[in-house]
Amino acid sequence: MQRLSYIVAYPIIWGISILPFPLLYILSDCIYVLVYHIIGYRKKVVRANMRRALPHLTKEELHKTEKKFYHHFCDSFLEMVKTLNMSQKEVAERFVVTNPEALHQMESEGKSAALLTGHYANYEWILGMSQHLTTHKGFGIYKPMKNIYFDRLVRRIRGKLNSELIGVKDVIPTMRKNLREGKHGFYGFVTDQSPMLGSAIHWGKFFGQEVPVQVGGEMLSKKMGLNIAFSKIEKVKRGYYQCTFLRVEGDVSKVPNFEVTDNFMHMLEQQIIKEPAYYLWTHKRFKHCREAAVNESQC
Repeated sequence: MQRLSYIVAYPIIWGISILPFPLLYILSDCIYVLVYHIIGYRKKVVRANMRRALPHLTKEELHKTEKKFYHHFCDSFLEMVKTLNMSQKEVAERFVVTNPEALHQMESEGKSAALLTGHYANYEWILGMSQHLTTHKGFGIYKPMKNIYFDRLVRRIRGKLNSELIGVKDVIPTMRKNLREGKHGFYGFVTDQSPMLGSAIHWGKFFGQEVPVQVGGEMLSKKMGLNIAFSKIEKVKRGYYQCTFLRVEGDVSKVPNFEVTDNFMHMLEQQIIKEPAYYLWTHKRFKHCREAAVNESQC
């Protein structure tokens, strides 16, 4: 069944990936009508998240932000598919790093670095910058897909951009192996994901809510001697993004535990408040909170 679904879907994926960007966004507008107006994909989750995080917005402003988010959501999905047939030049033109010197400085120190990012703008393209800006290889931490054929496809796409996906269970072995072999890289951690309650070791504030926070990027950096930088990704216009790396200065091992992660979450929150439509509101970021955890119920 997995193979059959892949065989059926792959020609469609390939066909989308070879579309020029103007046609890609016409298709995206059509998919928006289907996803938002007809299917109503995760509308309840999106609205609940926005009401919780953006209480300062009026009902009309929330509705406008919701529609703008779904347009961006459809664009982002097709942009990810488009990566299958994007050239190095296209990636460099559409995902611009504003301060490549920050990457070069970390490279010159002969150390790997953790790049903390969130589900904002086009976070999928961040590792593509290792293809043309750095000598370090890019590594993305992800949860492998259940369909092994689609999982291989996603890995192949990343490999095309001089980056590699690492399953969450393989992160530490891969880092140790690279250290032994003297190989350096940039490890991308999507830090705003909601961890399972049983594995949560830190609770932080996000939009005033006390929620469990992923701290793997920070704690592994301290353990493995990595540099850390925040990845501030912004949408310039449709199909174009820019990223600014904000390095955590000094010896991160001496920074109090969880302070780096809390500072990143605060930065991400301020960015979302400024332009909320580009955050991934479909994932249940507030599904756990401190009060609910005590009562073993959902927030």
